[in-house]
Amino acid sequence: MATRAQETLKPRHRLLIVDDDESTRMLLAQILSKELNVEAQLAGTCEQAVRLAGNYAYDAVLLDLLMPGIGGLGVLAAIRAASPNASTPVIIVSVVSDQETVDRCMAAGASAYHVKPVRRVELISLVRGQLAARGQPKH
Repeated sequence: MATRAQETLKPRHRLLIVDDDESTRMLLAQILSKELNVEAQLAGTCEQAVRLAGNYAYDAVLLDLLMPGIGGLGVLAAIRAASPNASTPVIIVSVVSDQETVDRCMAAGASAYHVKPVRRVELISLVRGQLAARGQPKH
């Protein structure tokens, strides 16, 4: 059985959370940091998200669709086109729930889709599954 000190030394997964609503970014970071012991980096604009995803490797990205600028689909396209995160799981977290949008996001390279309002248990399970499929943390 691992001691508390050993658990803190284990590498943590790094997540990028992208949402133009600060309270949503903070909520997602709080839930996932506490429940999954991840390190969350936050982006409040599409431009910031593209810049961060272009410069740092993450273990997963949580991405809102409805954002000013190029929007979530534009960010997804930029991540998939050329970045250290081209194969990183991208989980769309959006209020948009119609099947056509979900299908469009999945066809564009999203790994999963979670409809807001955030359901804590479902989100944790979804992110945990994507991280498990991804493997060891990137550092």
